[in-house]
Amino acid sequence: MTSEGRRERERALRERLIVAAARELAEAQGWEAVTTRRLAERVEYSQPVLYSHFKSKDAIMAAVAVEGFADLAAELEAARAAAGGDRAALAAVAAAYLGFADRRPALYDAMFARAVDLPFAAEETPAPLRAAFGALVSALTPFAGGDDVGLLTETLWAALHGLVTLTRGERLPREQQDRRLAILLARFTT
Repeated sequence: MTSEGRRERERALRERLIVAAARELAEAQGWEAVTTRRLAERVEYSQPVLYSHFKSKDAIMAAVAVEGFADLAAELEAARAAAGGDRAALAAVAAAYLGFADRRPALYDAMFARAVDLPFAAEETPAPLRAAFGALVSALTPFAGGDDVGLLTETLWAALHGLVTLTRGERLPREQQDRRLAILLARFTT
């Protein structure tokens, strides 16, 4: 084992530790509670060590968001794979998306509501973002007909995000969420 390889592994471990601590703190107390000082205390490293890994809190949040997209992609793919038939797969993926947002509000915020420096729909878009979008595309492709499946998927994604945002903001009653989702999906599958 070379010392260079060991240093790289230790560096990667520190980065994972910082990102995990940021996720935990954000889920427990919100993103406002996540500061580099508090993260440094949690991971037992100095603030300069944090800054040697991430240039700012926003960079840490972007790393959290990328991890979140990997988690979301895995959940959406699992939901699609477990469903029987195209309609059931689309319904399962949409429900998994809403469930993910409901169970992990701070993570969802890092991914979709906070200002993070991540390119969407660009050549340099990170693979986990592409995978999450790809899971939606896969579920929606059987219903695209002559429509551009990418634009159709963006429309579904926007609608799902709207349901999440309006329900969380108590603009829509939570108890009607399943009915709203059924109406939405009926528009995409007929």
